[in-house]
Amino acid sequence: MKRSGFILLLVLIVLSVSTVIHSAIYTARVESRFPETGLTLQINAVDAHVITAGMQGKPVLLIHGAGANARDFPPRLISELSERYRVFVPDRPGHGYSRTPKNAAQLAVQARQMAGVLEQLAPDETAVIVGHSYGSAVALRLALDKPELVAGLVLIAPVPFDWGPGHVAWHDTVAATPVLGTLFSHLMPIFGPSQARAGLSQSFAPAPEPQGHYDQAGIDLMFRPQTFRANAKDLAALGGELALQQDRYGELDMPVVIFSGAADQTVDSTQQAERLHREHPRMNLISFEDEGHFPHYRKAEVLLAEIEDLAAASDTD
Repeated sequence: MKRSGFILLLVLIVLSVSTVIHSAIYTARVESRFPETGLTLQINAVDAHVITAGMQGKPVLLIHGAGANARDFPPRLISELSERYRVFVPDRPGHGYSRTPKNAAQLAVQARQMAGVLEQLAPDETAVIVGHSYGSAVALRLALDKPELVAGLVLIAPVPFDWGPGHVAWHDTVAATPVLGTLFSHLMPIFGPSQARAGLSQSFAPAPEPQGHYDQAGIDLMFRPQTFRANAKDLAALGGELALQQDRYGELDMPVVIFSGAADQTVDSTQQAERLHREHPRMNLISFEDEGHFPHYRKAEVLLAEIEDLAAASDTD
């Protein structure tokens, strides 16, 4: 090997090792700031972390979206729900403090882990399922595969349909690939947090981003390399996964509420939420012209009322 080639190889090795060390330090620091605060359940032989609130009432299961964790739901919403219901907010597989089962990017696997939460914490009961964004796709799959567990669905800024090619960000495409994706994901602690902070306001627009939301939601947890890669795999597979289930929504016989921001810049509400309502008009669409991808923050009271209606209706069945 020529001397210049040896030096280049040495530099690459040093950079790679330095990046891995930096990502390990980042992971330890972030996990210290945002530690586990809930239960750890064994579901299908995999650790699943679940934040719980409330001691009585019907179960309500909240499923967070992509690039997030159980902290992503508004604290006010959790607090008010917990006054009347038992609230379960799991970290989805590979996110927060839940481990990643085999084939975790399959919606059926995600739904199976969510079903396990209900089967352990609320056996022989039905629950109101609330899914945000990617979490809505999991909620739909849960209702299709385990309808006996579901009293009703609330789909917030939902993604029920395959959006076709070209909608996966380049960094997720790279991170989802074998070998290279693992190396690439170790760079995320360096670049990811600043990019996420800069872009978060666009997700809320035209509503203002809530003060302190970035830290309250523990978004920095996403840039741990394993979490970032798990999220990337979820998103890379999502279109194909939705194509497998989108023709089955007519099978759902439980009440469904679609909760949407008409100005959503993250998910096209016309092609997703509104299409779902057009194809299945018995699903109730509640759309807000002044909201984006997080309508459940400013419209929490409306969401609470819908959850209450679903819970009450199921209790009288």
